[in-house]
Amino acid sequence: MTRVVVDASALAALTFNEPGADEVARRLEGARVHAPTLLPYELANVAWKKARLCPSAAPALLGAVADVLDESAGITWCPVPPAEAALVAFATGLTAYDAAYVWLAGFLEADLVTLDRRVAGAPSAD
Repeated sequence: MTRVVVDASALAALTFNEPGADEVARRLEGARVHAPTLLPYELANVAWKKARLCPSAAPALLGAVADVLDESAGITWCPVPPAEAALVAFATGLTAYDAAYVWLAGFLEADLVTLDRRVAGAPSAD
């Protein structure tokens, strides 16, 4: 079974039916999925940004986040040491948030499922 780390861009595509959702679903199907414990907060932030543009959609957006997180029983939540994320961030130029996904993928020797080109192009860290 393939082991993958999913990031916020990929899970947001699935949650909000954005472009790339089909590709993400295909890559997650049948895989053992892992994510840093910060992912739910990043997903909530995506919903918040969308709700600012369309406040009447806020209940549906937050409901979608709750639904995907309720259905995420198959995700193994992994803490990422902040110092490790910072070191990867310094080395790659990514934010510490994005670097957490890169670090976790390297640490677990897992594929990284992302729709963010900068994150996808970053060298893995272990």
